Amino acid sequence: MPAYIHHHDDTEPAFVICPSCVGLPMYVRDVELHWSMAKIDFTYECADCGAEVRQTIVKPESRH
Repeated sequence: MPAYIHHHDDTEPAFVICPSCVGLPMYVRDVELHWSMAKIDFTYECADCGAEVRQTIVKPESRH
């Protein structure tokens, strides 16, 4: 089972606000996993103006 299935506080994407509309929340349009499973790219889109924002989440190092 991939590590991203489990809910971790360190890997959840942040709430993204549209920079163009100033205040409207954006929704996740696309999620892209990297081949190493160490990073996930989220693409957010504004439903009002269509602006896109890309955000990369990096898997935290194992603390064991």
